[in-house]
Amino acid sequence: MTVLTRQFEDLRIGEIAESKAMPVLLEDMLEFARRYDPQYFHTDPEGAQSSIFGEVIASGIYTAALWRQLDAQISGDISWVCGIAWEEVRWPEAVRAGDLLRARAECLSKRPSRSHADRGVVEMRYTLLNQRDQIVFTCRSINLVTRRTLTTD
Repeated sequence: MTVLTRQFEDLRIGEIAESKAMPVLLEDMLEFARRYDPQYFHTDPEGAQSSIFGEVIASGIYTAALWRQLDAQISGDISWVCGIAWEEVRWPEAVRAGDLLRARAECLSKRPSRSHADRGVVEMRYTLLNQRDQIVFTCRSINLVTRRTLTTD
């Protein structure tokens, strides 16, 4: 089976892709937070009732991890080298158990690398939306993507 991958030349500025929806499960939120972000409003359902959120909310780091999982559905065919920066990272709305999240990726810009002919620099806007179309996570990401082998005649 041949896996087709899109390279730098295949990406179009302005293209937008969106994932399928994924439910957020309370047990998964709690497990992640208890291990990696043990703030009471992420880990303690009773204690979180007295927080400004009124209930347990997902950790921002967990929210970013959910975005990454969903983004693999829409960007998994791109021949990434690596990400090199996240800018303008925001969590404008809290993620709650029962939310249905979907990821969106938009290609904002691209240019050939100035120092490596085998790769290009691609800027993406990543967005994670809930079932009410509220943005729960967004960032601009600077990434390296492979270029097709250059031939000289």
